[in-house]
Amino acid sequence: MSGHDVHIIGGGLAGSEAAWQLARRGLTVRLSEMRGSPAGDSTPAHQTAALAEMVCSNSFRSDDDERNAVGLLHHEMRRLASLVMRAAEAARVPAGSALAVDRDDFSRFVQQALEAQPNVTIVRERIDALPAAGLTIVATGPLTAASLAHSIAGAAGAEHLAFFDAIAPIVHRDSIDMDIAWVQSRWNKGTEPDGQGHYINCPMTKEQYLAFHRGLIEGEKTSFKEWEASTPYFDGCMPIEVMAERGVDTLRHGPMKPVGLDDPRTACAEFPQGRWPYAVVQLRQDNALGTLWNMVGFQTKLKHAEQVRLFRTIPGLEKAEFARLGGLHRNTFLHAPVLLDRQLRLKAAPHLRFAGQITGCEGYVESAAIGLLAGLMTAAERSGERWSAPPRTTAMGALLAHITGDAEAADYQPMNVNFGLFPPLPAVRKTARKEAYTARGKADFGAWLEVMRVPA
Repeated sequence: MSGHDVHIIGGGLAGSEAAWQLARRGLTVRLSEMRGSPAGDSTPAHQTAALAEMVCSNSFRSDDDERNAVGLLHHEMRRLASLVMRAAEAARVPAGSALAVDRDDFSRFVQQALEAQPNVTIVRERIDALPAAGLTIVATGPLTAASLAHSIAGAAGAEHLAFFDAIAPIVHRDSIDMDIAWVQSRWNKGTEPDGQGHYINCPMTKEQYLAFHRGLIEGEKTSFKEWEASTPYFDGCMPIEVMAERGVDTLRHGPMKPVGLDDPRTACAEFPQGRWPYAVVQLRQDNALGTLWNMVGFQTKLKHAEQVRLFRTIPGLEKAEFARLGGLHRNTFLHAPVLLDRQLRLKAAPHLRFAGQITGCEGYVESAAIGLLAGLMTAAERSGERWSAPPRTTAMGALLAHITGDAEAADYQPMNVNFGLFPPLPAVRKTARKEAYTARGKADFGAWLEVMRVPA
């Protein structure tokens, strides 16, 4: 094993979490990350060489572990002393009931924790081919380098799939016109004691919305290479202009929905808090200082000049200064239900495990959770211990089962954790079903921890 027990390829959220879990259990890890290598390797989307860099958004989504599947996943990961969840708490910024972080603080926490771990050796190197032997976790994410992706396709014996992922713009807070925009969380959920919400809202009239919708349709967009033209998008990160093409009201029922948001400029005797606008653009805090805010749901493949022109037609953003404009990158993932066994091992080469978004899970927290499980599985295998997966009634178990065989293989696509992956509870009335899912999941997860004797 060349001086280490396990080789991890990829220092994103999944690879970092797997390394942490292995090291805590006494195994030595070589963590290979190509960003920061002497050759200057990177990806089209990453901006730094930091471990666990968050590229697309700064949000881990809902932190509600009583009514939300991703909140339950947070809960389970915390019970397993997840490094990613510890870093998220340390770097947390206001986001209502969601868990959002300062990206730089988050990555810094993860990297410093791993650098301080004596069982982890971080090597800045690009791996061009899968190791022929030795326990290995491949966690290269959706932006796997072409040479390694070719090696993976060869080892899998099947062509890997691909989709596009788009990045939302980030705006400087002091360039937003707060005489037009206002701060409020939808339905005032998660509002601070001083009455402040966690989102900046930019209202649109019907005329403004229709003009904006037309601009999205007609705006100049990034062109595709010929070989990329048939690659599908993932619905969970759909470019806003692609959503606009699905119908004039699609955005008003999606990222620009106005319900639960009261424009204070329209306050009157009948509506003392104000009325709902025709449409709303929301921005969410992106760093701890509150100086940067990202445009929620505004992933885009518009060309940069077109983004500046069109987004400055949004009321409140007429003088917006952008810290980052939106972008587009090509993501790859394995046909996991066919290629991987129930322990994330490549059936054709079982010394290789895959973790994170390359398996077809979608989202930061899902990626980290699969990395965590890959670490636990590998630790058990290396130590000759028995391994049983978390029950399908838990968030981790449901997500793992979906990836490793429960999904329909013929049309497998990236998936966030959701209650649709859980065994149903038909006897529970619909209004109480979410709480029932999480209560069952917590109980079953606790029982699994006791049986497996997994240290927290």
